[in-house]
Amino acid sequence: MLSPVSTDSNHHPLNGTDATEHSVGADLPRAIATLNEEETYRALLTATHWATLDHAYGSAAEAPKRLAELLAQDQTVRTKALDYLHYTLHHQNTLYEATAPAALYVAAILPNPRTTRTVDKGHNSFPGCMRAELLLWIASVADAVTDEADVLSRRHGFPLDDYPPAVSIRRIRPQLYSAAVAYVDDTDRPTAEAAITACIRLLDDPRLLHHRAALVPGIRQILGTSEQWQHRERAIDALDTWGEDSTGLEGQQNPFLFCDSDTPTDNGSRPIDTNEGYSEPPPF
Repeated sequence: MLSPVSTDSNHHPLNGTDATEHSVGADLPRAIATLNEEETYRALLTATHWATLDHAYGSAAEAPKRLAELLAQDQTVRTKALDYLHYTLHHQNTLYEATAPAALYVAAILPNPRTTRTVDKGHNSFPGCMRAELLLWIASVADAVTDEADVLSRRHGFPLDDYPPAVSIRRIRPQLYSAAVAYVDDTDRPTAEAAITACIRLLDDPRLLHHRAALVPGIRQILGTSEQWQHRERAIDALDTWGEDSTGLEGQQNPFLFCDSDTPTDNGSRPIDTNEGYSEPPPF
C-alpha cells in the first residue's frame, strides 16, 4: 500500500493565520490518528468559524450540523448530508469559503468505520458506500484547482491565484492526498477507484509530483479496468498526461453514447438530479 504523506504546514488553510489559533486542521495526518474520539470530530467542526464563511446560499453557519450528519445512523440523513456537500458547499463545481474546511473534515472522517455505511446513489442504482462517495467529492473539489482548471480560468481572465477559496484548496492538497491515498488498495472496488480518482486530481500539486510513479500501477490495474467508462477514460488521460504508457486500456467505445443522469459526471461528482440539472434551486 502506498504510504500517506505528511505536511509541516503552519498555517490554517483558509486565512493563513497561525495554526495554534485553531487547535485542529493544519496538521491533518496527526489529527487522523486520534479520530476515534467523538470529541475530536466535534473539535474539527468547532475550530472553524463557519458563520463567517460562505457557500452557495450565503452563510455556512449550519455546516457543522450538516457535516456531522455524514456519520448519522439513518441512511436518508446520510444521503442528504452528502447532497449538502455537493449542492451547497460545492454547488455547480464551484469553490466557496466553506469548501476547504469542509474538505478537511471529510478527509478526517474517512477512517471512521461508519463511512462504510451506504447512501442512496440514484433513482436506478443500488445504495453505495459513503466512503467512496466522499472520496469522489474530494476528487471533484481537487478538480477545480488542477493545472488544467487554472489554464481555463486564466483564459477567461480569472486566475485561480486570485480566488481565495481556490488558494485554500490548493494549500491543503497534501492533507487531502494523505487521507485519500490510504484507500487506493481498498478491497471495496468502488472505494479504490474513487481514491485513485482523487489522488490523480491532487497530484497536480508541485509538492506531490514525486508520488505519481507509485500511483501508476493502480491507475492501470484498477481505474483502467473499471466497469465505468468514465474511470477508464480518466486513467488513459492521466497516464498520457504524465508521460506513462496507456497501451491496452480501453476508453469509451461509442463517444456518442448517451449517459443518463444517474451515471457519475466527468469530474467524479454526485449524479445530478434531472430537475433543471440540479437537486436544489441555483443561488441566482
